[in-house]
Amino acid sequence: MTKVLFVVSAADRWTLSDGTIHPSGYWAEELALPHQVFSRAGWDITIATPGGKPPTLDRLSLGLAGGTPWKRRDVKQYLESISGRLNDPQPLDQVDADDFELVFYPGGHGPMEDLAYDPVSGALLTARVKANKPLALLCHAPAAVLAATDTGGTSSFAGYRMTGLSNREELLNRFAKKAPWLLEDRLRASGIDYVKGRLPLRPFVVVDRNVYTGQNPQSSEKLAERLVADV
Repeated sequence: MTKVLFVVSAADRWTLSDGTIHPSGYWAEELALPHQVFSRAGWDITIATPGGKPPTLDRLSLGLAGGTPWKRRDVKQYLESISGRLNDPQPLDQVDADDFELVFYPGGHGPMEDLAYDPVSGALLTARVKANKPLALLCHAPAAVLAATDTGGTSSFAGYRMTGLSNREELLNRFAKKAPWLLEDRLRASGIDYVKGRLPLRPFVVVDRNVYTGQNPQSSEKLAERLVADV
């Protein structure tokens, strides 16, 4: 049985450049749809967070920004069906990523707050990419690779072709004008070959060697289905 590790942000906020707090967490669709696709494929899923803290759902992801009413309903129902597992995650520092065929990071603004600076996650990502083992990051989750560097401070992902939420998509959020940094900019500055789809908010998936990335929430299902086909 294929085993997959979901590494989920434990942050419940995104601290903006003026010091104000934007309530945040993980994005509903980005966790629910891949989890559902993997479950239907018969995969065994473990959820882990920094410190083993239950992850926080970004409530905006079940509002208008989360898509059509029926889509939001289905996502909400699925999250409720796995709430027991979501509320009892493994501490990330007690999980051995080598036990898993795939490591998957869903997004939301949460990773911008914690995983982008988390040394445990950074070490996991560095080890994973160097071992050429399958790794996937969705939407804002590529922020986590900013914590993955070698002893000289160079990004472990430098030279990899990756995507993630674009500046244009981020700035559709009015509060993003106060963002301390934008994901696309930081990935490029880290030496990553950042690419994006021609149109915003449309599914776009990039695969470079063992690293799989999806640009936005709309890429959730497409990314998961590609992983099921490949892993």
